[in-house]
Amino acid sequence: MNVGYRVELSQSERDELEALLSGGRHAARKLKRAQILLAADAGASDEQIAATVRVSGSTIYRTRRRFVEANLEGALSEEPRPGALRKLSGKEEALLVATACSGPPPGRARWTLELLADALITLTEHDGLSRETVRRRLAENDLKPWRRDMWCIPKVDGEYVARMEDVLDLYAEAPDPHRPVVCFDESPTQLIGEVREPIPAKPGQLERYDCEYRRNGTVNLFVFLDAHRPWRRVKVTDRRTNRDFAHCMRDLVDIHYPDAPVIRVVLDNLSTHSAGALYDAFPPPEARRVLKRLEFHHTPKHASWLNMVEIEIGVLRGQCLDRRIGDKDQLTAEIAAWERQRNADHAQIKWMFTTETARQKLRRAYPANES
Repeated sequence: MNVGYRVELSQSERDELEALLSGGRHAARKLKRAQILLAADAGASDEQIAATVRVSGSTIYRTRRRFVEANLEGALSEEPRPGALRKLSGKEEALLVATACSGPPPGRARWTLELLADALITLTEHDGLSRETVRRRLAENDLKPWRRDMWCIPKVDGEYVARMEDVLDLYAEAPDPHRPVVCFDESPTQLIGEVREPIPAKPGQLERYDCEYRRNGTVNLFVFLDAHRPWRRVKVTDRRTNRDFAHCMRDLVDIHYPDAPVIRVVLDNLSTHSAGALYDAFPPPEARRVLKRLEFHHTPKHASWLNMVEIEIGVLRGQCLDRRIGDKDQLTAEIAAWERQRNADHAQIKWMFTTETARQKLRRAYPANES
């Protein structure tokens, strides 16, 4: 027995160790140290402890020593481990960061870990540098040079704010069947056909489909969404021209809302979204008849997120279109089924962003603050 470091526990220390072993989730090494201390306090030899707890003699020795030289907490906790010296000095890490933030070598689109390691070997006296060393140092500086973000910075001026608050106030109004608010947008969809028939799933086997597919062209989806009641409509067309837009607006007036004197339409700034599109498609009297029932409200430029129908298009893609559909007729039938079910479920978009919220959260972006 190692008599140089005798373990004698107080009653409170025994209670603490027994409570540690009896419940809760703890690291296995910590539990083994607790077992070593209780066994040593009971008078067991190192050989007996090693056989019972299944640890090495050196572990028993270190646990005894740390209890005697420190305390119970010191004996249960991990000793600090020195680890290997850092491969890169402070100046070399700064050089790595500067290199990663610069342009990549000629002929390469972006930096990789291997390219950065090679560049640093050239710029320093290191004979070799692993990609893991480069990755760790970049991670410490929150750098990922192989990734890029795309953004569009809108011009936030009086026109931007006016359009934003106009749309937000429409959403905040009480429902009015005589002046409904309809959000409108379009989304292209590719028709993807199967080259070989998929194999259906069965117990113990997932559905299997061929990696090869057939491109069958694209169609366009015109999506209508009532901002205040659970109604949406999706129209599948071959194109999204002025004429297609004009026919959608006439459908809105004559088919979907025949009794509404005025329909307020929220849409983005696509070139086809204009009153002129109706004059391109219909004779002037017909175009004027339709337009007298419509009131266009455009979102700010680069702010299509303010159009509630964008959320609905995301739901449509996630629930219905996230698969291969090879022809227009099948696509139309599937979307119609999804549309009927969603309308029957009385599904609505719960819009939370209001004019008051915009004035609070975007107050610095407003062209002039309140005095």
